Order: sequence, then C-alpha cells, then structure tokens
Amino acid sequence: MTSHTAEKMPALYLGHGAPPLIDDPLWPAQLAAWAGDFPRPKAILVVSAHWESAPLTIGATAPVPLVYDFFGFPQKYYELQYPSPGAPELAAKVRALMPDDEPVHDDPSRGLDHGAYMPLLAMYPEAEIPVLQVSMPDLDPLRLFALGQRLAPLRDEGVLIMGSGFMTHGLPWVSWAEGPNAVPPGFSVEFDEWVAEGLRKGNVDDLFDFRQKAPGARYAHPTVDHFVPLFVTLGASSDAGAAPDFAIDGYWYGLSKRSFQVA
Repeated sequence: MTSHTAEKMPALYLGHGAPPLIDDPLWPAQLAAWAGDFPRPKAILVVSAHWESAPLTIGATAPVPLVYDFFGFPQKYYELQYPSPGAPELAAKVRALMPDDEPVHDDPSRGLDHGAYMPLLAMYPEAEIPVLQVSMPDLDPLRLFALGQRLAPLRDEGVLIMGSGFMTHGLPWVSWAEGPNAVPPGFSVEFDEWVAEGLRKGNVDDLFDFRQKAPGARYAHPTVDHFVPLFVTLGASSDAGAAPDFAIDGYWYGLSKRSFQVA
C-alpha cells in the first residue's frame, strides 16, 4: 500500500447474507457490479456483525481456516474457501491509528467469518486482495463511529473499509418457507425506509438513537450486531452528513439487503 499510487477508496456498509447468498440468482451479481464501480482496493478491512470482542482485536494476518459461524445448512457451505492473502502491513497501520489509551489485542488464529467472505466471494472471487478483519470492541454506535473516524485515513492509501451486517435482521419473524422473494414484514420495510431517509438527510444523531426512534427497531434488530457496523462506515466517511450512494436495495427472505457507500 503506497499512498502516492493508491486511489482513495469508498467506505461500504453491506448486507452479507447467509451462506445461500452465493446461490442467489441476483444478489451476487449486484455485489460484483458494485465492486466494479470503484477502484480496485490495495487491501480490504472488514468489521463484521459476527465478531464482537473487547478490546479491539486484530484477526489473522497470515492464512488460517475460515470461520464457519453458522449451522443447519448443506455441507457444501462448510466447504467454501476464500484464500485471500494476509495483511500484516495493514494490521500495523490499524494499530498505529488507535489512541494510546485504546488497547489493541491480536488473535492470530481468528480467520474471516462469513460476514467477510460471503460478500467477498461475490465481489472479488479471485481472492487475490489482502483482507484483514478486526472486531467490534462493543456495540455502542458512538464508539463505533469514532473507530471509523480513526480508520478513515486508510482510505487514502487504497484500503476499502467494509462494515458488514444486514439492514434488517429480524430472524425470529422471517417466514423461511416463502423463500428469498418473501413479502417483507411491515417492521422490515418501516425500519429500512426510516434509515434510508435518515441517511439521505444526514440525520446522524437520529441514527445514533435508532433503538428509541426507529419504527420497528425491536423487531428489525432484536440484537443490534447486524446494524451497528453501519456506524463504522459513517465514521470513515469524509462527510458523515452527506447522502450515501445506495448501491443495492430490496429484500431477501423479507429482510432488507440495502447496502451503500460513502465518499
């Protein structure tokens, strides 16, 4: 990664999907087309809904097995591979960007979870770009926004910052029998539209307070881990109040797959 040759990368928030995402007839193509719309990254830094660990923890910087952090799916999904190169240089830069009073741990055995490799299988299937995953130190929107602000300089060095979650994630109320094209429940539509409008208007303070202000929040996110990576993305923005570019919208099994990038 050299700043004099790298192009500035956007920061993304995307829905990573469950393992069957890779077999969806539409969504992988949407992710691939999106990746083709911005410069090829020098490296990718992922903050996923599936890794909360305090303090901030840096995952493997050399190839290790993937984390198959799901259950109940056909065996073929437990055989997926994404042999991307490690990113030790990026790990060192992340560490250097953290304040002295913010401890940073390392977990060299912690591979990429499906919040990282599922979308990357669609976006960069050749697995040639170095990828690093770091944990969410907690689920507080303000703290995650501050983390994004600290990571933002990496964008100037060609690093793609990716917050990976799901815009709505009310799994207990999903009708799996209806399939990927299920009619979305009201809470999923209302929450998605509220967030989209807040992002368009730059109402970051309202988004911070989504638990109290967003319609259907308790159903859209009975746990908030799939929503709050969004705040890392907003923190990494050049202007958190600027309207994002919505690259993907629509629903999958009734859950919003809305994904966007910020400049």
